[in-house]
Amino acid sequence: MSALGRLRPTLISPTYTRLWFGQAVSSVGDAVFSTTLVLWVATVLAEGKSWGPQAVSGVVLATSVAVMAVGPLAGVFVDRWDKRATMLGTEVLRGVLVAALTAVAFVPVEDLPAGVWLGLIYATVLALNAASQFFTPARFAVIADLVTDEADRARAAGIAQATGQTAWIIGPPLAAPLLFAVGLQWALAFNALSYLVSYFAIRTADLTPVATASAPGTATDTAPGTAPAAAPAAAAKARGKAAAAAERPGVFREFTAGLRFFGRNRFLVALLLLTVIGQLGTGALSTLNIFFATRNLHASAELYGYLGMAMGIGGIAGALAAGRVVQWIGARRTTWIGLMASGALLVLYSRQTGFPAAVTLLFVFIVPITMLNTAMAPLMLAATPQEFRGRVVSVFYPVTRLAAMLTAVLSGWLAGSGLQGFSGSVAGLRFGPIDTILAVSGLLVVLAGVYARLALPAVEAAPAAKPAEPAEPAAGPPAEPSGSAEPAETTLEGRP
Repeated sequence: MSALGRLRPTLISPTYTRLWFGQAVSSVGDAVFSTTLVLWVATVLAEGKSWGPQAVSGVVLATSVAVMAVGPLAGVFVDRWDKRATMLGTEVLRGVLVAALTAVAFVPVEDLPAGVWLGLIYATVLALNAASQFFTPARFAVIADLVTDEADRARAAGIAQATGQTAWIIGPPLAAPLLFAVGLQWALAFNALSYLVSYFAIRTADLTPVATASAPGTATDTAPGTAPAAAPAAAAKARGKAAAAAERPGVFREFTAGLRFFGRNRFLVALLLLTVIGQLGTGALSTLNIFFATRNLHASAELYGYLGMAMGIGGIAGALAAGRVVQWIGARRTTWIGLMASGALLVLYSRQTGFPAAVTLLFVFIVPITMLNTAMAPLMLAATPQEFRGRVVSVFYPVTRLAAMLTAVLSGWLAGSGLQGFSGSVAGLRFGPIDTILAVSGLLVVLAGVYARLALPAVEAAPAAKPAEPAEPAAGPPAEPSGSAEPAETTLEGRP
């Protein structure tokens, strides 16, 4: 009991701890799954084939297509549906999809054409990430309803980011032994089992305060596990739901209403613009860091993994510290200071020529990046009414994912063609194509910090930017806190 008591301040509440555990297992399963597919396609299915890199890139493309094609409209349905039921349903769907692929994986690889294998893998990845577009906004709405304190919201987002970073430190090293020692089937089965764990964690958590707002008159819904009310009350409830369904606008109208709300809210637009500009730094780094390590740092390719490890550890440190920092200086200051600091550190990183110093700087660079991502969670929640939260998240994620993709393509083109052969010197400092792109990206991130300092109002003024909310529905922000408000962990990074 004493150990659990010590965990409560960090993990918000005992029920949140249950939800965190389920999501942590699921995140590790996702990391194992993604790494396993890449390894299997590259080393088994496409071994020695010239189309191997394109086959691997198809996995990433399937993920991006799901985010951008399904994400924007998913928020409309999430705003309509019960959040707990949405989370449970998506976990069941994802578990069944992975279990089906696991069953197919027992077929010897040579018995099916490579095109069939790739089609099955791409279709599964696409469907899994499409389901995630419903799970993530539902989880975001859960944390918004159950955690109202700014510092607690930042702490919950920080826990989620730290968990995600840890999963990607644990998962990939697990994937290779599972794949090569016991086979593809059992590596995939690990992920299917992780969804089962997440399902039971959500199922057993007390999330009754986050039931979807229905029609007026449904406030007398009985609590789960209790006997139904009298027949007249049940009939009135049914009539209220029918009336709400009749009055509800179409999906397209709700989607466009969400877009209009987002576009007219200068606070949300500013947050989105800051995130997009921030992708200029992290996107360019993720694309070019391997070339920076081998060319500028003169390190062997085998040492490249240590750069990723430094970023993972820095991400954990930044995420765990974010809640306390937000409590000290506020989410707004954390955001603009984090942008300025990370941009300056990226510029400094671009000037490195030695591997040990570069590893240290990369660790320090990712700390403020993770902290500002975490700080944006309470800022977005403060500026978004309950009825628009699903749609706001479903606009935010696809746009930032698109920005990351475009940044990766642009930086790759500049390094490979646009600036190929570029060299110069300023004040005795020599510049090549890779370090120049990273340095310019860092300067743009610093400018984003300046913009954030001017554009973001004080945190306490953020809610004033939203339009007047309608009368509180029966199942709005928790009118009946149970003493252990337990939001599902969330993050605005969507997971990087």
